[in-house]
Amino acid sequence: VQLQASGGGLVQPGGFLRLSCAVSGFDFDDYTIGWFREAPGKEREFVGSVTWNDDTYYENAVKGRFTISRDIVKNSVYLQMNSLKPEDTAVYYCAARTRHSSIWGSWGQGTLVTVSS
Repeated sequence: VQLQASGGGLVQPGGFLRLSCAVSGFDFDDYTIGWFREAPGKEREFVGSVTWNDDTYYENAVKGRFTISRDIVKNSVYLQMNSLKPEDTAVYYCAARTRHSSIWGSWGQGTLVTVSS
């Protein structure tokens, strides 16, 4: 199982970015893909996820601003981030767990998102 996140960068407050997570080595039907972030000086936190049957879940601070989607043909999961705030600044990671597990067993490298004017 391999994951690779990309798409980070510098954006002004109120702007938007779309992160991508390229996945390989497993069947989407068996896995949930999650997004996490780690801000400077803080612990890594859950952002949201998309399940094996396409249900999505979001952390309260990003509800209504972030959207997770997946493209099975392209083996990719996306995190569309709108109305970005400075507090969204963090390294963002994608991760995977099997549909029957609560453990995020596979992680990609992070991609840095900086929200600043």
